[in-house]
Amino acid sequence: MWAAVAAAATVGAVVLVGPQASAAQPQKGPDPTEQLVKSQTGPFDIARTSVPAGSGRGFNKGTLYYPTDTSQGAYAAVAVIPGFFEGEYTQSWFGPALASHGFVVFTLETHGLFDFPDQRGDQLIAALDWLVASSPVKDRVDPARLAVMGHSMGGGGTLAAANKRPSIKAAVALTPWHMTKRFPGIEAATMIIGAQSDSIASVSGHAEPMYAALTSPDEHAYVELTGGHFVTNSYTATNMRFILPWLKRFLDSDTRYSPFVCPGPAQDSTFVEYRNTCPV
Repeated sequence: MWAAVAAAATVGAVVLVGPQASAAQPQKGPDPTEQLVKSQTGPFDIARTSVPAGSGRGFNKGTLYYPTDTSQGAYAAVAVIPGFFEGEYTQSWFGPALASHGFVVFTLETHGLFDFPDQRGDQLIAALDWLVASSPVKDRVDPARLAVMGHSMGGGGTLAAANKRPSIKAAVALTPWHMTKRFPGIEAATMIIGAQSDSIASVSGHAEPMYAALTSPDEHAYVELTGGHFVTNSYTATNMRFILPWLKRFLDSDTRYSPFVCPGPAQDSTFVEYRNTCPV
């Protein structure tokens, strides 16, 4: 559990302390282990900064989470958005979890609870643009390593954002919902995570056809988790086991994580299937 210990220089920032960060190296963090890729708390100390609502930025408000270690060079960044009628809090666990593994993470509150997927996709793009150009952590962000992630209509927005902005390097769509099933403009390494018992965005109606339609030259993967629509809205070792190695391998280009992506984990009761475009 991270503990708030000091106010950071930026107003609204709280420094969160965890295990000591690893020494400076091109590959950020220690060599991965099965335990590490499932861990909610990674090796980096992190800070948290609230981002208030502001006009003209293309997104509403949110929270930044980022490693405090400046010796590692620029970090890859991930913008995360919730689903229909969901607040930022439903995706907030991704902030400290992924930041502690060496990413800058921006969890968003949408303009409106009823925003549709394409609107959420535009907000993700605006958030990435702000992160790179104007955010208080812009000097920590590598503009060539940007990712989007979201749940439900936010998952559909994730695919819409990657489709609209081909320079996005990685995308993770969580139980995605979108009336569109084909996104031919996506060039990002894309992981689509569905849920077996999802009665809102059924895998047969959304996740599976979205995955089948991916034509990106980069890697893509499909995960079907055991459970229902909201299975990714809280930490589980299984969620981390799939999401973290994907971002490390394809957003950070860290080949140490290749074995965790391909062939993937041994089958267990937490997921129904895992497909990918091996080899990596």
